[in-house]
Amino acid sequence: MLDLRLTRAARPAVQLRRLLVAAASAGTGFLLLSCLGYALKHPESASAGALRLAWCVVPAAATVYLALAVARTDPGTRPRPGLSALGLGPARLMAVSALVTALSTTLGSLLALSLFLHLRGDLTGLPFDGAAASFLAAGKHLPRAATLTLLAVVPGVTTVAVAVALRPRDPRPPARPQRRYLPFVRQAGAPDASGRATGAAPAGAGGTLSGDGTGRTPGGVIDPRFTPPPVAKPADDDKGPGDPPAGLPWAVALLAAGLTAQAYAGRTPPAPTFTTFPASTGLFLLGWLLTALGLVFAAPGLTHLCGRLLQCARPGALRLLAGRGLMAEATRIGRPLGILCAVTAAGYAMTTLYRAPARALGPLSALGALVVTGCAFATLLTVAVETRQHRAETTTALLRLGAPTRVLRGAAALRALVLLAFFTPLTLAIAALAAFPLTR
Repeated sequence: MLDLRLTRAARPAVQLRRLLVAAASAGTGFLLLSCLGYALKHPESASAGALRLAWCVVPAAATVYLALAVARTDPGTRPRPGLSALGLGPARLMAVSALVTALSTTLGSLLALSLFLHLRGDLTGLPFDGAAASFLAAGKHLPRAATLTLLAVVPGVTTVAVAVALRPRDPRPPARPQRRYLPFVRQAGAPDASGRATGAAPAGAGGTLSGDGTGRTPGGVIDPRFTPPPVAKPADDDKGPGDPPAGLPWAVALLAAGLTAQAYAGRTPPAPTFTTFPASTGLFLLGWLLTALGLVFAAPGLTHLCGRLLQCARPGALRLLAGRGLMAEATRIGRPLGILCAVTAAGYAMTTLYRAPARALGPLSALGALVVTGCAFATLLTVAVETRQHRAETTTALLRLGAPTRVLRGAAALRALVLLAFFTPLTLAIAALAAFPLTR
């Protein structure tokens, strides 16, 4: 009952984010059902149907990523003092968050099914004078098992991903003592060469530990049981503001390799549609994949660099606060920002490809582009909310120390302006370089 109250009593902004997840799930579910309709109408072209289904991986992954960001920012499922005494520990809150995600995505799948059946004319007559009947297999029997399987893909994968990402973790690093094989270590209590005992029995045998507690026996030999455990390395999110995210050189290498592959594939420009691709498009898609991965991996390091540049040349309080904030949140903000940049660059290239009248953008391609772009933008806004929540204690401390509110708002606006001024030309340059071989 308390779980239901925590879920229902959320603020309108939280409910809006959940509705965005439901809308993304509805769009992805409709694309999956449209693949089924195409397969029913064209049973002879199995390769084209499989290619349509493979295209749906991109909007499905965008939906899962958005659902993960929304689940992390849900205040109703965040561990708070006192909830464990009421039976809402970390595991229970994780289950609640996974349940809320499952309900949101299932609602979207049901909306997609309702719209699909309505456009097919199964509920009423054919709407829009039967314009959608050509790609939804109107009049053909719809297999229930295949329909339910496709509709369950997004809710199932999203729920499992949220449960795995929000699973309870032990904050203490595991103690893993190093094992050293010393051939001449004398056991505690065993006689030495002179016949005298070296110490008491070991603690595991019911006695006390030998030696003076420092790991050395009276004979001066180090006991491997007292070897200190290795110190766990901090994750990227736990690094201090002065530590730049790792992987920027490799990300630049991936980006260069992707642009090179696209330039090589541009010798024979592909003419992609939603159904058919030439054989040379495999290299082109590989280049796009490498370019997107390079942008995603390079964005945290570039965000950290923006924060460092913002503090150059005798910074004041405003620039110092904004720069340190960017450096501290570089990994959390950089990843969704890199995804948005990759989606924007891909959209620019697809606009270049579909500029000819013979390659008009179809309704399903437009829906897929809308789902991916909307999920990337909504994920970035959601991560901005998550960053604000993580910075709440710091903001409260600054206000308690007398910092003006306008300075904090100005620092937030300056961070957004610097990121926009840095990543917009970068994205346009990469998009132009990627689309240049296709326009020759």
